[in-house]
Amino acid sequence: MNRVVRESLVAPAVVVAVALVTGALGGAATALVVVAVGSAAIVAFHVWHLAKMDAWASGALDADVPEGRGAWTAVFAAIYRRVRVRSAYERDLRQIIERFQEASAAIPDGIVVLDAANRIDWANARALAQLGLDLAHDRGQPIVNLVRQPEFHRYLETGDYGSSIVVAAQRDPGRSLALQLVPFAADQKLLMSRDVTELEAVGRMRRDFIANVSHELKTPLTVISGFVETLQDLDLDDKQRARFLSLMREQAGNMQRLVADLLTLSSLESEQNPPQEEWFDVVPLLLAVSSDAKALSKGRHRIALDIRDAARVMGSRDELASAFGNLVSNAVRYTPADGSITLAWRVEPNGDGVFSVTDTGIGIPAENLPRLTERFYRVDRGRSRATGGTGLGLAIVKHVLIRHQAELAITSERGRGSTFSVRLPAKRIERVEAATQTADTRDPTESASPATTSTSGPRETGA
Repeated sequence: MNRVVRESLVAPAVVVAVALVTGALGGAATALVVVAVGSAAIVAFHVWHLAKMDAWASGALDADVPEGRGAWTAVFAAIYRRVRVRSAYERDLRQIIERFQEASAAIPDGIVVLDAANRIDWANARALAQLGLDLAHDRGQPIVNLVRQPEFHRYLETGDYGSSIVVAAQRDPGRSLALQLVPFAADQKLLMSRDVTELEAVGRMRRDFIANVSHELKTPLTVISGFVETLQDLDLDDKQRARFLSLMREQAGNMQRLVADLLTLSSLESEQNPPQEEWFDVVPLLLAVSSDAKALSKGRHRIALDIRDAARVMGSRDELASAFGNLVSNAVRYTPADGSITLAWRVEPNGDGVFSVTDTGIGIPAENLPRLTERFYRVDRGRSRATGGTGLGLAIVKHVLIRHQAELAITSERGRGSTFSVRLPAKRIERVEAATQTADTRDPTESASPATTSTSGPRETGA
């Protein structure tokens, strides 16, 4: 017999026993009184416990289970055990939810939980930021009311969630988001959002790169192909033939420079090709760069070299020579005849080494400055081709500086000229005392004009 039933029969049994005894002694009337009083007491006892149970059940969820008497002791004890087990389950569930929320906060993707009707149930912080949601106001709202891109609505209606779609971020139109729905459970979905702005930019750059390379190679190949057909089909005199061959050689040279720059850029970007670094004196490098600038200028510009501090540099001499040379050749190409170009080197008080090229050229509009180091980006395409540039020089400079933890700063004013400054970190610079500087700092291309020395270091000028 159940314990509760057994204990519940104790009180009625006692009442019956007392009634029998009193009935034998005092008669039937007395026995009925005893039964009535005992029954009333038993009912009152149970009603009192039922009232306690009702008050507990109607009260706060975390209220303590009341204590019982008699048979109700076992009943309330069983309820207490159930409540304790339920509380343990709830505690475990809260911990699981908290761990899930903490994990979702660390995920770089946004997560939105949707119900069967695509209403928002929950979202992590990344999704709130990316999609512009606010759980306090948006919980229970249909996701289509808040993510209003037509392509997302079509994606939601198709029911084919095998791949993601890319949409513009509503809060930041300059960024792109990849959205994908993942069904789970019986009637819920996860909406995953990922910022793919950088990936989209890389893809766009790759497409532009292929298109630009194709375009850059197409022009000289068309010219060479046309001249070859002309030479084959027509009987030209020696002067015409020489002119055509000269133009073909010029176009072939353009392609060779383009291919060489592409190979250089590929080598700089390869993680399998770390720079071959060593300590080297910067002064001979600067003199060589200045000499190359004068050879390229062919006397059309005034070129000055200002070396304020002799120093040694830790890095790849060839790569830095290529970067400095590209900056100088750009200055020569974009500075009109009789303009000035100044090459300068100094070691700053904080130990950084700074190489700068300042020209009095055509200058660069401010809106073009952020894109100058992009592959094939040209402010004036026609002028760039006319001067023989490949459009990769500043991209090469950027990657060389990245490999040397250096920075490129550009200042320019339209019609007034530009300054390109390379800042090498102090850890790569070792200042050389004046007594140990090379005695002859003259440009090797100059034999008639001696170099003039400034108070802070060697300086040379030339046309």
